[in-house]
Amino acid sequence: MRILVANVNTTRSMTDSIAAQARHVAAAGTEIIGLTPRFGADSCEGNFESYLAAIAVMDTVLSYEGPYDAVIQAGYGEHGREGLQELLDVPVVDITEAAASTAMFLGHKYSVVTTLDRTVPLIEDRLKLAGLDARCASVRASGLAVLELEEDPERAVEAIVEQALLAVRRDRAEVIVLGCGGMAGLDEQIRLRASVPVVDGVAAAVTIAESLVRMGLSTSKVRTYATPRPKTITGWPWPAVDTPAVS
Repeated sequence: MRILVANVNTTRSMTDSIAAQARHVAAAGTEIIGLTPRFGADSCEGNFESYLAAIAVMDTVLSYEGPYDAVIQAGYGEHGREGLQELLDVPVVDITEAAASTAMFLGHKYSVVTTLDRTVPLIEDRLKLAGLDARCASVRASGLAVLELEEDPERAVEAIVEQALLAVRRDRAEVIVLGCGGMAGLDEQIRLRASVPVVDGVAAAVTIAESLVRMGLSTSKVRTYATPRPKTITGWPWPAVDTPAVS
């Protein structure tokens, strides 16, 4: 089984960290391929960067040469997962929805700890759109920018733990979800400090993607995520690909 894990930003070191976490939890026989967009922002922390990332991730996946069985979109928030589901015939798993849905198996309420405060509304909207908001106790910001997670991991853990403990004590959360792909691999440290289950979105997405592939399931194409109708698309920015959406 081969799974493509697409980073939503152009920071290659973050792609490497995300792919390493994916490989850590992947089953024997699962090959993880980390992809970095060829254009876009070095981190996604707002609406403009998020919408840009949606195009960049589709470009990255469609440009990949070779077979694959599933795609993971490794960005927390809104990054165009629906577009990929229209374009592809394999399962597409977003780490936001994977993490939140996994958390609901582990406790009555979960809280998300993310990066900057400006990303909180984006995550809240994404959870609401996915129907996962009813069991969300809160979305809390650690105050760290995405790239700071790599620059100072110790500080990142401290900031995340502080908000995780507040979520448990004040918001009555029973599970913590790490709300950024750049937090991949920090779950064990935070679990030990917060004393509650901590869900890493990359790890959750890998196990869900593997399960869908093994069950022979993929996105329904009868309505919402039907393959795009053939149209003339002016200024197509991607390399030539075999898709009916290109004319």
